[in-house]
Amino acid sequence: MAERFRLIYLKSGESEKSAWDEPHSSRERVTPSAKIIPSMECRAPETFSFQAILKQAKADLKHPDPKVRVLAVKYYLEKSYPSIPLSLLQEILSDQDSEVRAQALRSLIAFRSPIVSPLLKKHLKDNDPSVRVAALRGMLQYKEKIDLNILLQFLSDESSWVRRKVATLLGWTQMEGAFPILMEMSKDQDSKVRKAALFSLITLYPEEGQDRLMEAMADADATVRQWAKMSLEKIAAQPLKRKLDSLSNRP
Repeated sequence: MAERFRLIYLKSGESEKSAWDEPHSSRERVTPSAKIIPSMECRAPETFSFQAILKQAKADLKHPDPKVRVLAVKYYLEKSYPSIPLSLLQEILSDQDSEVRAQALRSLIAFRSPIVSPLLKKHLKDNDPSVRVAALRGMLQYKEKIDLNILLQFLSDESSWVRRKVATLLGWTQMEGAFPILMEMSKDQDSKVRKAALFSLITLYPEEGQDRLMEAMADADATVRQWAKMSLEKIAAQPLKRKLDSLSNRP
């Protein structure tokens, strides 16, 4: 019966891209030579016993191909049987492949279990950028109060991609205490990080953000200077637009 659950390979020349984030390393830009999809039997797991599926899930989690292990987490554990022991997901968090670890974190988040928070905190210091971002995203999704010291560690993260993602995530979540972090990130050595931080600043703190935009008009990067100028022009045009709209609506 085990073979009926096996994740099969279909030869394909199509390229694949991660659905949850853009690539940040050369490894993610490689076009795979095979596409892995769950078999038809895997799409209807309700016809098989829980024990049989659990047995196959354990087997797939030990498969030498990391793509199979990723799908084992995603399809068997997250979507099909959320009642499968969380110990399996905790075990896979030590997987040597970063995408497997990142998928395990995302699956853990879906369970909304109280054991998840300490696991997320642990992987904020993972050696892979994508795992660190997945862990932070999970903590922000839980909407727990995050120690600012945790965020401060990202100011000096070795990956500019991670720093940029942190700046963007802070703008989405509107968490308390984000202002000094974003102000510091708006001075990052990487121009994309500075731009992301500035965008979050003007979103969360319009008045303070405008002051920082004025300073960005003299940024060392031409792209940031141009973006800051355009942003300020849009902000300046908003009161005039509201006034014109008000006049046009008068009888």
